[in-house]
Amino acid sequence: MEIVKRLLTKLNKWEYTWLCLMVVVTLALHFSIIERPKEPIFDEQHYVKDARIILEQRATERTEHPPLGKLIVTGGMVIFGDNPMGWRFFSIAFGTLSVVLFYLICRQLKMSRKASNLATFLLAAENLSFVQASVAMLDVFSVTFMLLAFWLYLRRSYPLAAVAVALATLTKLTGVLAILPILLHWLIARRERWVNFTASMALAPLSFLLLLPAFNFIIYLRLTDFITGIKTMLSQTASLTFANVSHPALSRPWEWLIFPDKAVMAYWYQPHYIGAVSFTVWALIIPTVIYMTVKAVKKSDAGLFGILWFASTYLVWIPLSLVTNRVSFIFYFYPTVGAICLGLGMGLSWLIEFWQTRRSGKLRWVAISGVVVFLVLHLGVFIVLTPINNWPIEKLVQ
Repeated sequence: MEIVKRLLTKLNKWEYTWLCLMVVVTLALHFSIIERPKEPIFDEQHYVKDARIILEQRATERTEHPPLGKLIVTGGMVIFGDNPMGWRFFSIAFGTLSVVLFYLICRQLKMSRKASNLATFLLAAENLSFVQASVAMLDVFSVTFMLLAFWLYLRRSYPLAAVAVALATLTKLTGVLAILPILLHWLIARRERWVNFTASMALAPLSFLLLLPAFNFIIYLRLTDFITGIKTMLSQTASLTFANVSHPALSRPWEWLIFPDKAVMAYWYQPHYIGAVSFTVWALIIPTVIYMTVKAVKKSDAGLFGILWFASTYLVWIPLSLVTNRVSFIFYFYPTVGAICLGLGMGLSWLIEFWQTRRSGKLRWVAISGVVVFLVLHLGVFIVLTPINNWPIEKLVQ
């Protein structure tokens, strides 16, 4: 018993104990459902089909997207075969890595271990993040590279951060948004070594232009006109507007925060894959943004980076939607979920500290009860929404 006590004491003092536990549990849940269903679901039908075309014909049908994400899905099929494991393995791997990177980002922003663990738990047990890491779509790869860019930037590894931005963009064009919070945070909070920083950021477009033909070569086994390819990607992406696309889950960016029915879409029914931000997170988006803004004004680096992250990956969609009329779906909010979880982790940590500093009083018990109830509710929402259960909840998305 004494040995066990010493081991538990050491584990409790080790910074990454809770992170490792969350990673293990997340991986176990992912692999428990990787074969459900045994057919491609939702947009997997596009990307799995395209991976087959890449392998069999050395060509691609999805010319509206850059090559890297498609190659990652194809790589899984090369290693594990044309089956659910092959389609979804790297989505799970990248999604799990994103949880680790998110914790490291929180710590680089000088958040306490308690706040970082709370924020990471909220992200790991958040439905949209879990679902996107369970399916063979491009978004999870792009978001993971985006988080890698944030972490590298906060560590002042500017050249590597720029390359990570390029990789996010080479996976999905929206990955370019990763550079916005980096530029804005540097201009507001750092403004140091501007020659080094500017030269480093120039590596983002340069890396994109150098790596694009290299990845295309892997697909086609020949050199291609990548400039024409870029024009094709941009034109095809811009052509998908509300005027010429019909889909029951189409929604405007501002609707995601206001109307609950616009913040939910079905990917699959049996088992159910629901594209929806966990309600516990969704309901507190606006209060969390206000809280991070207040913290930023009070010189909190975490609050500042969180609000810039939110503005750069979500608010930017509002003028784009108005100007271009480009179609959008709730899963476009996926890159922003981390910013909200970061702010929520800060807020919950503050409530716990408030409880710990008061020996008695009603406010003390309200604070601790509120945190416990919220965390339990968040976990309950996760269990209900995610495909780890077979409960019929079709009415929720109809």
